Amino acid sequence: MDPLETYRRSLAEFTDRVEQVGPGQWSEPTPCPDWDVRTLVNHVVGEDRWSVALLAGRTIEEVGDRYDGDLLGADPAGAAREAAAQAELAFVHPGALDRTVALSSGDTPADEYLHQLIAEHLIHGWDLAVAIGADPRMDADAVAACARWFARRIGDYQRGRLTRPEVDVSARADEQDRLVAAFGRDPDWTP
Repeated sequence: MDPLETYRRSLAEFTDRVEQVGPGQWSEPTPCPDWDVRTLVNHVVGEDRWSVALLAGRTIEEVGDRYDGDLLGADPAGAAREAAAQAELAFVHPGALDRTVALSSGDTPADEYLHQLIAEHLIHGWDLAVAIGADPRMDADAVAACARWFARRIGDYQRGRLTRPEVDVSARADEQDRLVAAFGRDPDWTP
């Protein structure tokens, strides 16, 4: 599958789940320790905002603290939709995937950064779904593409403590459960 299409699907799934959050669910726990639903959604919206700035050639120092704090305001679903739409536009801009972005880990090819954000939206979309009791099934093609990408990077992510240790799953676990477990989540997690 084309990485941009995979990215679009991951964005759409995430924003669809944000729209499913009920009024009383924003403070519910998530599989991310110390993060409630609102904190998780704010984090992903922040990642989307950062991606626009980084793809435009800005450095972390230039962006500074612009995306610190609450990015959701009174309309979290609207903020998530708007941030995702801007991030998608930044990635589909001609030549965007040929650029290099200045991440905290160092200069990174934009196409690699795109894969990182696919994983970000898929995994945190799953986190959000299980936290609010929504259907946690993710797009199977997007899961497969993300799993192929992550299989070559899991060691780097674990050494950098970007993920928790992998969770053991049954040999019969499906690809989604294996991916979630590779990112340190228990596929059977419940609030």
